[in-house]
Amino acid sequence: MGLFSESVEVGCTETGQPRTVHWKGTHYTVSNDPVRWYERRQWWLEESRAPLGTGAGLVDHEIWRVQLHPLDAVAPTADPITLDLVRHVSSGRWRLLRIHDAAPAQAVEPDEAA
Repeated sequence: MGLFSESVEVGCTETGQPRTVHWKGTHYTVSNDPVRWYERRQWWLEESRAPLGTGAGLVDHEIWRVQLHPLDAVAPTADPITLDLVRHVSSGRWRLLRIHDAAPAQAVEPDEAA
């Protein structure tokens, strides 16, 4: 798994759930239901103080794990890629946070008859 901080374009549903991603010149569609969670950030390292009334987005990052297939995939049965995306609450910008390694290929037993 790699850790990144790279800008990506994300198209969302009406409820804010990612449905399309544009990354490195390729358009992807979200192939399974994405999973959302929040992680604490060390805001005190980036901000000298928290302005009065600041809440959402200051303490926690909203992170989505998505599985993607290229929209123009020649082989739609290809394994999806899995990314973690983070949305900056106040600006609405998205960044790529992690790329998960693909599952290892299954070993194939040699044919006993051969």
